[in-house]
Amino acid sequence: MSCIFCRIVSGDIKAKMLHSTDRAIAFMDAFPLAPGHTLVIPKAHKKRIQDMTPQEVEEVFVMVHRMVARVDKVYGATLVAVHNGEGAGQEVPHVHVHLVPRREGDGAGPIHSMFDSKDRPETTDVDGMQEMLRG
Repeated sequence: MSCIFCRIVSGDIKAKMLHSTDRAIAFMDAFPLAPGHTLVIPKAHKKRIQDMTPQEVEEVFVMVHRMVARVDKVYGATLVAVHNGEGAGQEVPHVHVHLVPRREGDGAGPIHSMFDSKDRPETTDVDGMQEMLRG
């Protein structure tokens, strides 16, 4: 088993566990971007959200809901982020939700700051997109 998150689930790698259910766990990120940086993952190895069962999705995101409230209470405003697959910037090929506390002057900006403005489309074909997404 080479997936680092699967090795955490199995206990082969120790992590600072925060919460566990039948299908999901929350633990502190080993390489935090900020104090309180937490990860929530499904226990089963799934690369992308759409690979998860509805039950796994429910349990993971109910845990995200619970944990983000706790992180917010202790650290303040929290960024909730999922990189869904390698093309989206996912570095570990196992679904994981980052809960990253934000603070003034942390150098991170809103989501639009992640993308070079010269590469953004001028407009979006909203009707065409709606039709594709309904399919």
